[in-house]
Amino acid sequence: MSRSDFAFPSGTLSVGEVAKRSGVAVSTLHFYETKGLIFSLRTEGNQRRYPRGILRRVAVIKVAQRTGIPLASIQAALAHLPGDRAPSAEDWAALSRTWRAELDERILRLTQLRDQLDDCIGCGCLSLKTCPLRNPQDALSAQGAGPRLLEPEAP
Repeated sequence: MSRSDFAFPSGTLSVGEVAKRSGVAVSTLHFYETKGLIFSLRTEGNQRRYPRGILRRVAVIKVAQRTGIPLASIQAALAHLPGDRAPSAEDWAALSRTWRAELDERILRLTQLRDQLDDCIGCGCLSLKTCPLRNPQDALSAQGAGPRLLEPEAP
């Protein structure tokens, strides 16, 4: 999506107004813009102006970030949203479907991690033979770096 995709009706918002209404810092809006997540037009005085629909777009970004979706995935998904209007409920439903499998996988991994750590948290010792993190003699080093038992899909 490019800036030319936006139709700017009267009543655009300044960066300060978007920050106030969205609950996002001005610096965050600038960051989102440098990453191509949002776009603005510039006035003759070089001030940023945003369409009102940008508020919904920023809300989508914030919700996605809270769920742990990487910015690259957010950017790819937002590229499919219309640039000339705020995303509709249908647009949001399509967008959220693209993230469902990723979120389900994350939930599964976090649940497994929580369940595996219960014993370790209870005893405070990683030397138990029943500990899921136990790795005597660093036997898993041949499989590569990182937490192999907690993230088996690691490269």
